[in-house]
Amino acid sequence: MLKSNPNKILIMKFRNIGDVLLVTPLISNLKSIYPNALIDIAVNNGTEEMISLSPYINNVIIYDRTKIKALKGLKKLWAEIRFGLNIRANKYDLVINTTKGDRGAQLALLSGAKTKIGYKSKKNALLKNVFDFNLPKQGLRHTLETNLDPLRALNLPIKDKKVEIFWSEEDEKKVDSLLSCKEFIHIHPVSRWMFKCISDKTMASIIDYCKLELKKEVVLSAAPIEEELERIDNILSLCKSTPINLSAKLSLKQTAVLGKKAKFFIGVDTAIMHICAANNTPVLAFFGPSGADHWGPWDNDMMGSKYTTRRGNRTMGKHTVISEKWDCIPCGEDGCNGSKVSDCLMSLDIEMIKNRIRQMDD
Repeated sequence: MLKSNPNKILIMKFRNIGDVLLVTPLISNLKSIYPNALIDIAVNNGTEEMISLSPYINNVIIYDRTKIKALKGLKKLWAEIRFGLNIRANKYDLVINTTKGDRGAQLALLSGAKTKIGYKSKKNALLKNVFDFNLPKQGLRHTLETNLDPLRALNLPIKDKKVEIFWSEEDEKKVDSLLSCKEFIHIHPVSRWMFKCISDKTMASIIDYCKLELKKEVVLSAAPIEEELERIDNILSLCKSTPINLSAKLSLKQTAVLGKKAKFFIGVDTAIMHICAANNTPVLAFFGPSGADHWGPWDNDMMGSKYTTRRGNRTMGKHTVISEKWDCIPCGEDGCNGSKVSDCLMSLDIEMIKNRIRQMDD
C-alpha cells in the first residue's frame, strides 16, 4: 500500500495494439481508487487509438519507436534522453512499467518517481534494483491478469476486469455511412503476422456459409497493409458469395464501431479480436501458435479466465476459441519450421467450425 495517495501516475506499455488495449482495466481501476489523480500512459506510436478519448486518461505520451530506431549514434541517444527528460519533467508520484525490458526500467529510474513498479531486470546490473515493487512471472495466466498485478503489489482492490475502447461521434457516422445493413457478421480474416491465419480456402468457406446458408450479411475488415489486402483478394477469389469488403477503409476506432454493431465476430488472433471482445460482441477466434491462456478473447462479464487448458476448443462466457489439440500447441513460433505457415491452422475441421457458427447465430 502507498503511504499517500498519488497525484500523478504514469503507466508504460511499450508493446503492440492488443497489449495496450488489455491494460485498460488497470487504468480504470486506478482511477476508481484514486479519482483525483492524473493518469498518463506512455505507448508506442500506432497503438494510441486503444486508449485515446478514455475519460480515465489525462495524457497519452507517444514513443515514436520507428523514428527513433532509424536514428544513428548520438542522434538516437539524444532522442532517447530527451524522451526520458520529458517524462521526468512531469514529476510523477507513481510509475508502473507493465512490460519486461530495459527501456521501461530506464525511464522509471529517470522519472524520479517516489514509487516504481515493474519487472526486475535480469540482464542489466544497473537496473536490477530500480523498482520498489517487482512484478511476478506470467505463468499460465491471462495477459489481462498480469496487467493487474501492480494493484496486487500495492494491496489495492480489483473492482472489475472490463476492457474498454472509446471512439468519437464522427467514427460512428463514418461506419454508418458505409453500412447498408443492420444485422451482419464481422469477419477479420487476416493478421499482419500471417502465421496466425487459417487457410484462405477455409476462410472463404466460412464467409460463404454465413452468407449463403445462414442468410446473414458478412462485413470484412483488414488493415491498409499490402500483404493483408492481397490475402483478402485471394480469399474473395475463392468465395461463391460477395461480402461487404471494408478492408483498408476504417481506422482502428472505426473498426471498433463496426465490431460493436455486429451480431458476432469471426477472426484470427489479432487486436481486432480483442477490440470486439471489449465491445461485448461474441467472438469466434482461431488460435494456433499463440496461447489462448495468455491471449484469448476476454469476457467483460467475468472476473476470471476460463482458458484453463493450453490447447483444444475452449470457451469463456460468450467467446469461443477454436484450436487443434496437438501437443506442440502453443509453440510461440512464426509458423512451422519458420515457414510463416502454421500447419495446426491449415487443417481445421470446417464442419465443426460451421456448427460453432450456427450455435452463435441461434
